[in-house]
Amino acid sequence: MTPPPARRRRRTDGDSATPRLALPRRGSVRRSQMITTYGVGSLIAVDNESFIVSGIDDAYRSWSLDEAPIISEHRLARVLGVSHFRLPPASEDTSKDGVRVRRFPLWHSCPNCRALQHVRDFNPPAGKNVCTDCDDEPLVPSRFVVACEDGHLDDFPYWKWLHRKNREEGATGRCGGQLSMRFSGRSASLRAVIIACTCGVPEVSMEGAFRRSALTDLGVRCEGRKPWLKGAPAEFCSQAPRTLQRGSSAVWQPVLKSALSIPPWSDGVADKLAEHWERLRSLASREKIEIYLMGAFQGDDSVSIDAVMELLEAEQEEDPGQEGDSDAGAVVRYQALRRQEYERLCTGNASRDKGREEQFICEPPVSDPAVLDPFGVGRPMLVKRLREVRALKAFTRVADPETGSEGHEAPLSLIPTDWLPALEVRGEGVFVRLDESRLDDWADSVEVAARVKQMRTNHERMLRERATDPADVPSSPATPRMVLLHTLAHVLINEWSLDAGYPASALRERLYTDATMAGFLIYTATSDSAGSLGGVVAQGEPDRLAEALHSALRRAAWCSADPLCIEARPSGVGGVNRSACHACVMLPETSCEHNNILLDRALLVGTPEDPHLGFFADMVAG
Repeated sequence: MTPPPARRRRRTDGDSATPRLALPRRGSVRRSQMITTYGVGSLIAVDNESFIVSGIDDAYRSWSLDEAPIISEHRLARVLGVSHFRLPPASEDTSKDGVRVRRFPLWHSCPNCRALQHVRDFNPPAGKNVCTDCDDEPLVPSRFVVACEDGHLDDFPYWKWLHRKNREEGATGRCGGQLSMRFSGRSASLRAVIIACTCGVPEVSMEGAFRRSALTDLGVRCEGRKPWLKGAPAEFCSQAPRTLQRGSSAVWQPVLKSALSIPPWSDGVADKLAEHWERLRSLASREKIEIYLMGAFQGDDSVSIDAVMELLEAEQEEDPGQEGDSDAGAVVRYQALRRQEYERLCTGNASRDKGREEQFICEPPVSDPAVLDPFGVGRPMLVKRLREVRALKAFTRVADPETGSEGHEAPLSLIPTDWLPALEVRGEGVFVRLDESRLDDWADSVEVAARVKQMRTNHERMLRERATDPADVPSSPATPRMVLLHTLAHVLINEWSLDAGYPASALRERLYTDATMAGFLIYTATSDSAGSLGGVVAQGEPDRLAEALHSALRRAAWCSADPLCIEARPSGVGGVNRSACHACVMLPETSCEHNNILLDRALLVGTPEDPHLGFFADMVAG
């Protein structure tokens, strides 16, 4: 987290007489972490201090954009309703700019005098976080914060927690006493954290503070605060506040959206047209577009009328009849985005037909794919070059990542912006597709349908229980096709992690599993050239893929937790998994699109009681 170093710089928004404030550098993180770990609204610990990452509002200059290059990915920008993306500012020592942070939580304690109060009441010098009564003893930020499912965040109400049985002073938190925090040392539990007040009320521990209704029972309601947004007014909130550990992953979960750069958007022409799209859309004929291009791109042969017309036609196909920024339109556009990727992965894009600027190279293997026929796997595609853009759309708090739903999204800015922070990564991969006719015949089995129906029912029940508005509950994506492809991708990633030279955490899945798609892409994507060394593409050759599938299915047939794993009833949070555990098919969270839910290896290899339940049962038996 790197606010700009001490210097003064003129503003460029027309008010040159107003210098930009200079703030000291407090720490550093990698650019990629600004999207996945320490994005807007998250808490970050720097030494003995704690901060919250500010929003991206240009009005308050929370983010410095001087060193934030523009990233273009037209299809994803259309889905998210922005014009472009920006790479987060760098945090290296050579960087001049950075990201603003604000101190949070504001309640601190002194380990020496044990005082517990707002940080300003310690009267620390500017830029420091110390207790002036204890010879500049470093203060400790509160371990506990309060959040709600709408994304609001606040300090823990220590006064109300302590004075729960002595409410005559009112709800203002003013009793004339001084709060203190100490640790009994008897255990490492919350019972050892003791809160006291000099007003004489009985001291209490923090035991029970994490109960779902603990704060609601005390009459504490969410104040609707957004400390990551400067000037954001408190708003009415009907959500129940929850106590969380400051460093808990439940305090901040990113809502990420991603897209692959595919033809015709992947050859660099679309980037050159970024500033001209609105004008080009308004021109009604090919002749008018050609005249406009002649004036705007004189001497640039790469921007041809045929290329522009192809882009305009592709944009229309990806947005079928859904205009505006409605949620329904965004969902349809995102589905169309995935479907376009699937079609391009199926057809391919040979490198010999494209130049060095092409960001998507997808070719069939040279050898005969007939060796894969017994597995019901069609001709694989070798994605020798790919580019993925991952954008931070929003974030959630309190929501359980294992539900597979995004929950209530909290905004990144106080006022709407025309950009979002994003990360551009490049890599390689292998696209695997199953025979749809064979897949449909298997999915029609009564036993298979019944097994997946139970998973779907449990998932939808969990989504309803955790939804504030029943009308907004999304449907579960669990189908026999989806669960099978999802589990197969997991076991194949585990197998390739032993052969491809990458750990499982460096491989990712991208599923294409609706009624018209039946495939998945396993790829590695990094922000440098290490993602394109050929180790994954080599696994896509039919002979090696057949060998990997056979070995992966053999491994999936037996788990070190068997017979408990294979014979267990619905498992995981909410019973959304069946035969799946960390010893067999689960992956690191960076690799799975669905947070390790909706998995069942029995659909791959069958069970001891019903071996024919598995799609690949014959291959395992053989």
